[in-house]
Amino acid sequence: MKMSLKNARAFGRSVVVCALLGAALGSTALVAQDNCPYRGELDEMYCDANKDMVADAPTDPKKFRDPNTLVFAFTPVEDPSVYEKLFQPFMGYLSQCVGKKTMFFAVQSNSAQIEAMRSGRLHLAAFSTGPTNFAVNIAGAVPFAIRGTAKGPEGVSVQMIVRKDSPYKKLADLKGKKIAHASPSSNSGNLAPRALFPPLGLTPDKDYQVVYSGKHDQSILGVKSGDYDAAPVASDVLQHMIERGVVKADDFTTLYTSALFPTDSYAYAHDLEPKLVEKIKACFFDYKIPPEMAKGLGGDRFLPADYKKDWELVRQVAVSAGQSLSRAGYDAERAKKK
Repeated sequence: MKMSLKNARAFGRSVVVCALLGAALGSTALVAQDNCPYRGELDEMYCDANKDMVADAPTDPKKFRDPNTLVFAFTPVEDPSVYEKLFQPFMGYLSQCVGKKTMFFAVQSNSAQIEAMRSGRLHLAAFSTGPTNFAVNIAGAVPFAIRGTAKGPEGVSVQMIVRKDSPYKKLADLKGKKIAHASPSSNSGNLAPRALFPPLGLTPDKDYQVVYSGKHDQSILGVKSGDYDAAPVASDVLQHMIERGVVKADDFTTLYTSALFPTDSYAYAHDLEPKLVEKIKACFFDYKIPPEMAKGLGGDRFLPADYKKDWELVRQVAVSAGQSLSRAGYDAERAKKK
């Protein structure tokens, strides 16, 4: 079901209110969870007694949520309206399969998406590779699926791109230049470059000026327009923009391509009613992604995902890049954007 403008505004206001209440809720949650045997890097609102690195479901069944309408948000990259259209067939299918109304909500930033799930206003979401870490630790997100094919999960690489007509031929040529990173929490757009480039002789903030563009598509368009000398971007975002005709493949030269990282994680809020969670999972895994959606997203099906195992490399890159995945680290990353 498509969200009306009135409902979208109301939803947005409720997210803001819930975010402002976060501090108060946090202190209450600490009292409720003070018997938690292990929390790891999860926020004080959650517990990880089984040490699988994601928030446990509430031990009190009265705290399970079984909403009449499921709200889903896709990671905020490129034009949200494009992805809302791509997901329309899936939203209709999910509504019929689960037996509940579904609503697509377009978020404008990773932090807005994370805060929406933390506040309880977002039930399902596709989080970008890097922000998945914060979604798990700060919002109680539980990744359960990833897009893929019969060959396995989809992956994304870091590509350092420059304009085709630029004089830059290798990474070393970028010393002293202005380079766009997507956002502080972005894996392929910031954290991976900070971990991978120094051994290659190019250290961000030391050898070149880092400018945060906000999103991968803005980095790509900024390189094309000449606003930035180069940008490390997610290979899938670049490919999708090329396929839609937003940019052309021959607009750029790629100076570097990394190994593959996992792509978007599909996650549910930790406190959803367990039977509802199982139904959601079954619906995702039974779905055959139609050609148009596959063309825009990649992959033709949803495959099971395990955060502890599948995001290990992403966490290692984040930590090696100096990022803390705790609440303090999240607040520090948000502060960088202000």
